[in-house]
Amino acid sequence: MIKAVWNNVEIAASDDTVIVEGNHYFPIAEVDQDYLQPSDMTTHCPWKGDASYYHLSVTGKRNENAAWYYPEPKAAAENIRGRIAFWRGVDVG
Repeated sequence: MIKAVWNNVEIAASDDTVIVEGNHYFPIAEVDQDYLQPSDMTTHCPWKGDASYYHLSVTGKRNENAAWYYPEPKAAAENIRGRIAFWRGVDVG
């Protein structure tokens, strides 16, 4: 079971993560949506496409742009459609 934990709270847990470039992508259904807040941040990856971000809000603390996903991944990254990855201090393992 792979878990994503931030501020001592489990944000996601799954036996079905996809690892891309060292990042675990969790199925959206296995991420606690109560901790996600939409962000305006976007980035572009030449082979995955355009990423959108979420802030994490946990027990009164906010982690800016700590989660990302690809709403419309390119064909080479279709395996991460409907999945979210974490960084910026989120413990994944």
